[in-house]
Amino acid sequence: MHTRFFYAVGMIGLILAFSPLKMYAQDSLYLSISQLFEWGMKQNLQLAADRLKERMAEERTRTARTNRLPEISIGLNGGYVGQPVIFQRGLSDPTCPDSPDWSQNYAVNLDQPLYHGGRIKYAIRQADIEKEIAALQTATDRADIKLSLLRQYLNLFSLYKQHMVLTRNINESERRLKDIRQMKEEGLITNNDVLRSEMQLTDNRLSLLETENDIRLASQQLDILLGLEETLLLCPDTALLNETYRLGSYSDYMEQAYANDPAMRLKTKQTDLARNNIDVVRAAQMPQLSLYAANTLARPVSRTLADMYNNAWNIGLSFSYPLSALYKNKHKISEARRQMEFYRNAEEQQKQQIRITVHNACLRHNEALARVDALKLSVRQAEENYRIMRNRYLNQLAILTDLLDADNLRLDAELQLTTARTQVVYTYYELQRAIGKLN
Repeated sequence: MHTRFFYAVGMIGLILAFSPLKMYAQDSLYLSISQLFEWGMKQNLQLAADRLKERMAEERTRTARTNRLPEISIGLNGGYVGQPVIFQRGLSDPTCPDSPDWSQNYAVNLDQPLYHGGRIKYAIRQADIEKEIAALQTATDRADIKLSLLRQYLNLFSLYKQHMVLTRNINESERRLKDIRQMKEEGLITNNDVLRSEMQLTDNRLSLLETENDIRLASQQLDILLGLEETLLLCPDTALLNETYRLGSYSDYMEQAYANDPAMRLKTKQTDLARNNIDVVRAAQMPQLSLYAANTLARPVSRTLADMYNNAWNIGLSFSYPLSALYKNKHKISEARRQMEFYRNAEEQQKQQIRITVHNACLRHNEALARVDALKLSVRQAEENYRIMRNRYLNQLAILTDLLDADNLRLDAELQLTTARTQVVYTYYELQRAIGKLN
């Protein structure tokens, strides 16, 4: 094998057999599925934005609750008092009484809402629902991001497996080429067989080089998404394909999807928010009752302009009724009702989509399981076919084309089996996403 090939294998690490001894080699890192999800959730920028939205929603809920507290204000006024002019007979005989040059006013006011027709209560409920919606949106994005990360993770696994198969195939091709050259020297075959074998070996080496580059690119993409150094070559967990991914009851999956799917729960909360909005609009046409109190210390006395401090306080109830809301809110209430119906419709559409998605996920997962079983048999058959064709070729009972076809058939069967196994894992997690368990 060429020196360049050995160098590439050494740099990638655990390429040949995912060897535990090579997992911690320089510039390589073993990555389990749990680490993939954990690091991916911490580093994802979309989730960081979702978490900021959640914190903003939390602050809005606290702000809404402060509306139940009294409004307290203080006022400090000071200024120059102009010279007053008093007309005792119409606008004639003006006089200018003595007055202080400066005025001061210190006031404390309190306004405590007692009854606002439910405005404050519904505003608090709206803020709470919006907070839950923000959390559900985060859960929805988290599930989608996990599925996206898993797709890239399994692609990386397929590339490693492809590298292993190609490496083994190259080794066997080199041994076969050695035998073919020996047979050519003995005059058993023509030089054409040697040339064709060399051409196939060259193609396999080029495929191997492309696979190595694809591994580097796939690793770099995951490194960026996981917040790791871009030069790290990631090695996926091979035990992932050995786990059992069998299906449960379809009816159970449907119940779990309706109860747990964050997108379904999000639609339900949006309907609740629209329902609460109807109450908010109705509350706008209800009367308001508040308790008020105030204390004012002022100088000079406003009536006599005597240069003295005057302290006065008052307490009472404030009542208002927005009569104009009776005819202004009519269409707003109608619009709010239509909005609630709109979200109910969206909720029903989501239920339909869940039925389609869960059924499709179950079907695809069963299909992937059946494909693995079928391809296991195909791999065994391809191995046996290659063994037979190799023996026949060495005994001059078959031509090189038949042997190379058998070799390609075996290679293709192994790669298809790897793809099918990764598809089983992906469709299983896709089903978990559909029933709301990939949060």
